[in-house]
Amino acid sequence: MTNANQVNRSFWRLIVNDTTGFVIKRLGQAIIVVLGVSILSFFAITKSPGNCFSELRNNPSTPKKTIEQLEKQLNYDKPEALQYLIWLRNTLNGDLGVRCQGLAPVTPLIIERAGNTLLMSLASLVTTWLLAIPLGIYSAVKQNTWSDRLIQIVSYATQGFPSFVLAILLLMLAQNTGWFPVGGMTSIDFADLSPFGKFLDVAHHMILPVLTLTVVSFAGLQRIMRGSLLDVLRQDYIKTARAKGLPESKVIYVHALRNAINPLITLLGFEFGGLLGGAFITEFFFSWPGLGKLLLEATKEKDTNLVMAGLMLGTLMLVVGNLIGDLLLKAVDPRIKLDDME
Repeated sequence: MTNANQVNRSFWRLIVNDTTGFVIKRLGQAIIVVLGVSILSFFAITKSPGNCFSELRNNPSTPKKTIEQLEKQLNYDKPEALQYLIWLRNTLNGDLGVRCQGLAPVTPLIIERAGNTLLMSLASLVTTWLLAIPLGIYSAVKQNTWSDRLIQIVSYATQGFPSFVLAILLLMLAQNTGWFPVGGMTSIDFADLSPFGKFLDVAHHMILPVLTLTVVSFAGLQRIMRGSLLDVLRQDYIKTARAKGLPESKVIYVHALRNAINPLITLLGFEFGGLLGGAFITEFFFSWPGLGKLLLEATKEKDTNLVMAGLMLGTLMLVVGNLIGDLLLKAVDPRIKLDDME
């Protein structure tokens, strides 16, 4: 009986816990946001002239009856409001529908392309943070030295550099030297390679796209880290720690960095949310078979199911990313109240 009471008390403590309440509240808000985005997106697509079978209709060799059957199969013959309700019901049941071209299921295609985009974006995210955070700390500690000025020059130069220009320059490098693949994700003989060979082949194809994303993202993150740490190093408690004779490394990495990292934790949540949509230009120039390239094609074709699946996945990533960022910030700095983040 005692064990049962302890379990009940633990359960109710979990329910009334501030973090649990915050998560439940944010999930409720997320449902409203996702629903609102789905309504606006769906009707923005369906209100525009024509549908994905418009080109077929203009082709005299395609029987009119065939087009009508296809439109009926995809519910294009129904009122727009009813189309949305059918789409919403199917989506909640895990059915994202079929795409117009070949009537292939949307779900496997979205999973494959989103996986390709996440692979490249995560590699870039990790690379950017591994470079920008240490260099930001180093610049703050070595403020106004020649090395700090050099890092800032590079940072300012790369921050204003258009990603498409960098992509073109890197493609020219690949074309003229042969050191890197010009585009794509795999080589022609990919299927014949060993598992480790396949890993190396994909990694080789990722170098230039990841480099493009890293260079563009590096500057802002490095400058935020530098500025945040400089602000913290000017605080009175840091001066007190130094006056007590604490080692400089302990002052920086134990006392200062813990508070300076907070803005970056929040930024990490936003970057997680933008993983799927932030690599669109890079995917286009390097012919990377990702979600952004697929959604561009789907938008041109007015493929409602495919566009909606991509938009909803991106929206969910953004909502979850913001929630993760807030929870990480709370974990890093327990003094922060979750209610203040509302």
